[in-house]
Amino acid sequence: MKTKIAENIKFYRKQLGLTQGQLAEILRGKKSLISNYENGYSTPDIYTLCILANFFDITLDELVEYEKDDK
Repeated sequence: MKTKIAENIKFYRKQLGLTQGQLAEILRGKKSLISNYENGYSTPDIYTLCILANFFDITLDELVEYEKDDK
């Protein structure tokens, strides 16, 4: 399973015209936190995913968006 969390966080952040630093402030974290999420170095926990989905006014499914691996 491949998710598009990293791409979606970046997309929706930019849609709102926010910098990584501004989004980090909303999450009470550091700019590097958002950078790590957007570059796929780390993945937000479920609580943070819910906060982001709510903030972006999208569903959790839209934020996580995954593709099923073909076997």
